[in-house]
Amino acid sequence: MPDSARPGDAPQTREYRRILLDGAATQVIRDGDELVSADGRRVRAADAVHLPPCEPSKVIAVHLNHRSRVEEFQTKLPPAPTYFHKPVSALNAHGGAVVRPERCEYLNYEGEIAIVIGRTARNIAPADAGAYIAGYTVANDYGLHDFRDTDAGSMLRVKGSDTLCPLGPGLVTGWDFHGKYLRTYVNGELVQDGNTDEMEWDMHYLVADIARTITLCPGDVLLSGTPANSRPVRPGDVVEVEAEGLGRLRNHIVAGPVPIRDDCGAQPTASEEVVSTAFGGDWEFRGIRKPRR
Repeated sequence: MPDSARPGDAPQTREYRRILLDGAATQVIRDGDELVSADGRRVRAADAVHLPPCEPSKVIAVHLNHRSRVEEFQTKLPPAPTYFHKPVSALNAHGGAVVRPERCEYLNYEGEIAIVIGRTARNIAPADAGAYIAGYTVANDYGLHDFRDTDAGSMLRVKGSDTLCPLGPGLVTGWDFHGKYLRTYVNGELVQDGNTDEMEWDMHYLVADIARTITLCPGDVLLSGTPANSRPVRPGDVVEVEAEGLGRLRNHIVAGPVPIRDDCGAQPTASEEVVSTAFGGDWEFRGIRKPRR
């Protein structure tokens, strides 16, 4: 895990990745098209089996932050950010398969930028938060909206189900988050096109806000929000998220091997709330949507 910048340090842009190298999890540095380990071993980046670029004890995500997303939902931002938690069991990596469980239909991509903590942070000012950040990586904050009717408060299964938190391909240090594009592609087609300048609360603010009451540890991840046009994807789709200067995170969607059990717990639903949320609000269809068959 690279150290975060200290006050007064000149920023250095480097890209660190974690890969399986000779069967062991290994941190490497990107050198062009190759990845180099500390002992000099090299592997082509395109051939590497990637792991998440950090090992968080927790993943915390902001609900709404990009103004285009707020406008899409025809709502207003709260006075301060609100958050939800994704368990670390949801972690996934560049090139990994994202599972849409059988009996679920509304698995949405959400291209985002992830903040990775480098030093223990507690009760810090926004102006000082940059010194506690190791770097940034690309994320896809997938949501399984079939469970929105029962988990709308916690978002636990909506956002925390297995495989729904891909990060990568690498952790980039010394990256300036201002004015950077954030784009998502499905099967090569551009579907989200945002910019960090449309965020209401920037990276430093988010870190300081959470650290008021929750100790952030090295490796912890904060997801900073998605722009407009999150939509459902299905098995067979390839989803890529690209952030300027951070690289391109690629994953593919697969069908779950077994259905969601129906002998316990809340079941997947396709209510008006579920469907409208999955399709970006689509308020014009509320109350007049044709019944599903």
